[in-house]
Amino acid sequence: MIENTLPGAAPFATELAARIADAQAARGPSYAPRTHHLEGGRPRFTNRLILESSPYLLQHAHNPVAWWPWSDEAFEEARRKGRPVFLSVGYSTCHWCHVMERESFEDEEIARYLNERYVPIKVDREERPDVDAVYMTAVQALTGGGGWPMSVFMGADREPFFGGTYFPARDGDRGSARGFLSVLREIVAVWQRDPPRIRNAAEALTSAVRVALGGTQVEAGSDLPGSGPIEKAVRYFEGVFDPVHGGANRAPKFPSNVPVRLLLRHHRRSQDPASLHMALFTLERMAAGGLMDQLGGGFHRYSTDERWLVPHFEKMLYDNALLAVAYLEAWQATGRRDLARVARQTLDYVLREMASPEGAFYSATDADSEGEEGRFFVWSAEEVRDLLGPGADRFVAYYGVTTGGNFEASNILWVKEPDEEAWEALAGARALLYAAREKRPHPLRDEKILAAWNGLMISALAMGGRILAEPRYVEAAERAARFALDRMRPGGRLARTFKDGMAGPPGFLQDHAFLTQALLDLHEATFDPAWLEEALALADATERHFGDPRGGWFVAGEDQEKLIAREKPTHDGAEPSGASVALLNAVRLEAFTGDVRWRRVAEGALRWYASTLVDQPVALTEMLLALDAFTDALREVVLVWRAGDPRPEPFLEVLRRTFVPNRALTGAAEGEALARLARLAPVAEGRVAVGGKPTAYVCEHGACRLPAISPEKLAEQLRPVRPYR
Repeated sequence: MIENTLPGAAPFATELAARIADAQAARGPSYAPRTHHLEGGRPRFTNRLILESSPYLLQHAHNPVAWWPWSDEAFEEARRKGRPVFLSVGYSTCHWCHVMERESFEDEEIARYLNERYVPIKVDREERPDVDAVYMTAVQALTGGGGWPMSVFMGADREPFFGGTYFPARDGDRGSARGFLSVLREIVAVWQRDPPRIRNAAEALTSAVRVALGGTQVEAGSDLPGSGPIEKAVRYFEGVFDPVHGGANRAPKFPSNVPVRLLLRHHRRSQDPASLHMALFTLERMAAGGLMDQLGGGFHRYSTDERWLVPHFEKMLYDNALLAVAYLEAWQATGRRDLARVARQTLDYVLREMASPEGAFYSATDADSEGEEGRFFVWSAEEVRDLLGPGADRFVAYYGVTTGGNFEASNILWVKEPDEEAWEALAGARALLYAAREKRPHPLRDEKILAAWNGLMISALAMGGRILAEPRYVEAAERAARFALDRMRPGGRLARTFKDGMAGPPGFLQDHAFLTQALLDLHEATFDPAWLEEALALADATERHFGDPRGGWFVAGEDQEKLIAREKPTHDGAEPSGASVALLNAVRLEAFTGDVRWRRVAEGALRWYASTLVDQPVALTEMLLALDAFTDALREVVLVWRAGDPRPEPFLEVLRRTFVPNRALTGAAEGEALARLARLAPVAEGRVAVGGKPTAYVCEHGACRLPAISPEKLAEQLRPVRPYR
């Protein structure tokens, strides 16, 4: 018998029950409920989350917990019943979120207690980064750390008074003194016995959150920061660098722990060999380790050990976009073919496994399959030898395969001594293993489309196509950009998400900034003025919705939900903050357009963040990229050629192979195309193909060098840089 109510919860109202039943029926006969509470293959329990589109929320739609999505109605329910709110935040490919679900949220005793005494709310952090940021700040203030799943307790006024991350279900589980059920009981006891204690804790914690999120500063500083924060950050990374394995000298290891792109820029302007070594050695060791999927390409989330060997096996779209760009820039800086190869593998993986039929990109794949973390990716020595036969020895030696294994008696493929010739020779063996792996049950794929992460991937593909001369990458970037602009702007306002044929709620700063950056990168790859025009329109919308007149930007727009604090980004994490990318966009837009308005925007943001950049530059390493561009002789490069001629390939080849990170690159054929471009980018106005030959103009703040009518002359003009002072 299928139950119509959840343990300890009142039955749903008739209308809501009908909607829930209809939503479940609409899933179709192939629908596989994610729960162990089944009868005849059908779920015993269904809650409100079945009405949502988020893959993470849908994972919890058949828990016996009476989950609510984040909504005014949920908090009104808490107010009406006088109950505390339990907020659980996670995302669909989060391993420990799955663990807490199995241990606690699928447990009927725990579910009953939650349903009888709390209003439980579930949030997908990828859909609501604003909610996640506010309450993660509270957890960090309370515990000194954070992570997901995030567990927060608050009142109907949304002010938190207690929180943590993962809790084992019961006392003694996993060595914990207090389990989740005990925490739930203790909080209810204090809630009922000592309301002033709850109120005082909430007031203090809410005040700390508001200060920490950066929106309470009265005014920006008066001085613009120079290049000192960049030097200070580089010295810090020298101190924490792992000379044996690359990256930061710690475990777990995240790719973002050492900012490779910043180190490449520092080397370019300072010629400091240490910066280049830290960047290249980190990239080399990451690509050789289990962090990289040696068969399918692409990178896992992070390494649990110091050797980049054992990853947390989920794959995130944003990690792969950011790493592809880092490898592309490193190839430009060095010409090392292994770096270009890793970039290609990463982009090819995304196009093969993460692209939607419409051309946008899915968000992530899970770490787990068949109930085990990493099962999809690991091998026994026997499996490898059976598949490869007599030729297995070379593969086994190169990829470190042993009988005992290196991960729970299985093998994660890794490379002790990278060698491009050996890698190429093993292409056939890798193809055999990849084909065999494809027959295994795949990890769950989160097919939610996020504007911000798609922006990062569009940038990576546009840069990959331009730098590696791969038109298919540019074509994929254009298709994804067109999807975002056509399908994710209901009413003209960029949405955060797209799922099941529908755009989601309005986007945040990150969505606007990352997509603006992508459109600029697409323009540089194609020279199509339409992308520059779209970038300018989206940048204008960013200022309108998120700009702070005091300088910088808020995460949420003025038309979005008002939380207990309005965040201004104060740090870069695994992803850049929206503020860091918006700042770099402003610097680039001034170079493209000559419009001093964008310089004022950039200066306002730099003044606002000056104290953080000077005192704690490692908190904003992605913003240091913008500072590097702001303090550099940013190049405005215009290519012009005769109407009817093809694009000047020899000049483009120079630009592919030259590391010029701080640039505004554009071009057009003479005639109407050049006139249209000049209306958007005045730096192109009046340019001609000298003597009918392709010509490059290299300018700085509108002051141009003599026209370069040979690729060699262009290369020479791109070489000088403004050193750090």
